[in-house]
Amino acid sequence: MAIIETEATLHEAHRDNHTHRDVNGGWLRPAVFGAMDGLVSNLALMTGVAGGAAGPRTVVIAGLAGLAAGAFSMAAGEYTSVASQRELVEAELDVERRELRKHPKDEEAELAALYEARGVEPRLAREVAGQLSRDPEQALEIHAREELGIDPGDLPSPLVAAVSSFGSFALGALLPVLPYLLGASALWPAVLLALVGLFACGAVVAKVTARTWWFSGFRQLALGGAAAGVTYALGSLLGTAVG
Repeated sequence: MAIIETEATLHEAHRDNHTHRDVNGGWLRPAVFGAMDGLVSNLALMTGVAGGAAGPRTVVIAGLAGLAAGAFSMAAGEYTSVASQRELVEAELDVERRELRKHPKDEEAELAALYEARGVEPRLAREVAGQLSRDPEQALEIHAREELGIDPGDLPSPLVAAVSSFGSFALGALLPVLPYLLGASALWPAVLLALVGLFACGAVVAKVTARTWWFSGFRQLALGGAAAGVTYALGSLLGTAVG
């Protein structure tokens, strides 16, 4: 067994074994949500249409239309949502920036009080707050972290969210359509491929969460399968009623 002998070695060992996933990026949530939504919604749409006794051509058209409409809708929604959130954060940062400019001593005292509340000795808290407040931009970043819980230099990008959402939704929605595009004339290959995709997506999501891959995979499989089954039954009922 290797023995850590120096502080430098200890630091390297800690650094190599103590890493964190990126939890603040603007791509992960829309990408995961987009792929799941694309799979579930398009699978449900296609099974509902097929349940109404529609032919393969109609099912394919419905699937492609659902892919296009859903992908553009997801991208527009994500862009608007993230842009609005970013604008709100920037507005709050402007408020904090003005306060730092107009009342620097009050803001410095506020920062010192925050450190004191966390157990720092009062004199040391005042010294640290004074040193950190010398640089206005650094002071703004620290106040934003402490008071707003945000990092001004790591705000999510609306464009990244929109593009990742569009691409992931389109990819997920394409899976149930793919068997038809390759020549299938029955619904079951599309359902089978979509369910496999749902399980795979759930298993991949487990890589960035605390869940096991099989639990996350089966959970997504069950939810997607239930949605497809319900819409197929509704399609059958509506097809019978209309017919």
